[in-house]
Amino acid sequence: MSGLSAEQKHQLVQRILGAVDPRLAPALREELARPGPPLLPTPGQTVAIAGHRSAGKTRLLPLVSALLGKQGLDLDVELERRSGRSLRDWVAQDTNGFREAERGLFLELPRGSVVALGGGFLSHHPEALQSCYTLLVPISFETYRERLLADKTRPRLRPGMTLEEELHSIYHQRQVLHAAVPTVSLADFLRAFASSGSPS
Repeated sequence: MSGLSAEQKHQLVQRILGAVDPRLAPALREELARPGPPLLPTPGQTVAIAGHRSAGKTRLLPLVSALLGKQGLDLDVELERRSGRSLRDWVAQDTNGFREAERGLFLELPRGSVVALGGGFLSHHPEALQSCYTLLVPISFETYRERLLADKTRPRLRPGMTLEEELHSIYHQRQVLHAAVPTVSLADFLRAFASSGSPS
């Protein structure tokens, strides 16, 4: 793990708590303040930061990486860099090809990587995460809806529906799929780094 001081860890924990869905942050702080076993990745285990679109995975990536003392990689950014294609166009024109590419790239990464996954990864490729430490970033439907309605850069996933119908359908469908995959909550992860003084 990292060689951070207790104060540096505390500051990173605070920044993570400030970066999650503000509707869920109070409950996360309460959960973190309760006693419980910290759940940390084993040495050499890949840390996959997963969750819905717009949950804040990319924003959390450098903070989680700093806590673990490792470099982080954003899978979507790396896919765009390697392919020279925008994800918006790629998903719209060749969804299956994109899904194959994201799974393939993830499986190529060295063991022990810290990687932020795209919003569909957890529901489309659960088998690829079997040996990973999958950190789930939560987001409420209200915040998910607000962020995606405001973000015009995201690809449409179900263009046959209205955007409102698409958001409702995908969020609730993926909630069920996410629940079927073994994941670690942010509170269980952060507890190991907040032991020097739980955030209030």
